[in-house]
Amino acid sequence: MASCDIKRVSRFLLQAFHFIAGLSTGILSASLLQPADLLKTRVQQARSTSLVHTFRDITRGPNSFRQLWRGTLPSVIRTGFGSALYFSTLNALRQHVFQSNLLTSAGLVAIPSRNVRNATSSSLPQLSNLANLTTGAIARASAGLIMMPITVIKVRYESNLYSYRSLRGAGSAILKHEGIKGFFSGFGATAIRDAPYAGLYVVFYEQSKRRLSQLKDVTSSGFGDMKSTASVPINFVSGVLAAGLATAITNPFDAIKTRLQLMPGKYANMVQASRQMVREEGFRSLFDGLGLRMGRKAISSALAWTLYEELVRRAESKWTEANVSL
Repeated sequence: MASCDIKRVSRFLLQAFHFIAGLSTGILSASLLQPADLLKTRVQQARSTSLVHTFRDITRGPNSFRQLWRGTLPSVIRTGFGSALYFSTLNALRQHVFQSNLLTSAGLVAIPSRNVRNATSSSLPQLSNLANLTTGAIARASAGLIMMPITVIKVRYESNLYSYRSLRGAGSAILKHEGIKGFFSGFGATAIRDAPYAGLYVVFYEQSKRRLSQLKDVTSSGFGDMKSTASVPINFVSGVLAAGLATAITNPFDAIKTRLQLMPGKYANMVQASRQMVREEGFRSLFDGLGLRMGRKAISSALAWTLYEELVRRAESKWTEANVSL
């Protein structure tokens, strides 16, 4: 009985660690890259503005440095807790899938040979492409739904179409003029953007890590034991490549989502918004902000996932040593 209780507590603490690790990496990336997020929002809100023009407008105004970090608080809350929910949910789903005998027999869990398994920089369970795609999409969509109200406030903070002075004031204004529905503006486009992005990212990320690890031809004594000096650069480069590919594929949904959240009176739904944007501004409007989003996503995702995996690797290594000694 005591042994079962210890295992239960250990599982809970490990899951809590995944939440804390996700929270830490999310806060760090959001704080560092807020200017890129703000510029992307400003560029997407109107086709007539360019990145250079937008940047000059901000830097010519008063408190230009502070203006580049406008909306940092809602961004940190959204990205920090969103990452925490995403990573902890993703870990729980991946562990469940990895340990499922039914899914293993169906071929959704990868069971590579000992040599292949060792030659990887990953400290996470190895699943099939379909399982990676599905778990990543479900985890991101779930976290996105929970964090949607703060996402709407964040986007409007970054825009110059609104003049909110506080999170409380923003929430009160949205509730007064748009009701509860206002906090979920653009959720359809957000879910369609985030779920495929997260699923594709995990697929590309795991495939890139596997291939780069094999190219480097580094082997170790056990699963997830590749040295940090070798795994960190492999994970970071894999994160950059995966984010670039997934971002390019899903950017139209990001552009539509931004318009829906900033101008709910003009755009009724995702289909109408996409048609109107293409009719009035051309097909290129669906790729507004792609360069900024790709650069920001590449750095933030690579940073977050590399730090997350390294924290998990070290924590689980110490956890294993502690359990062995008991």
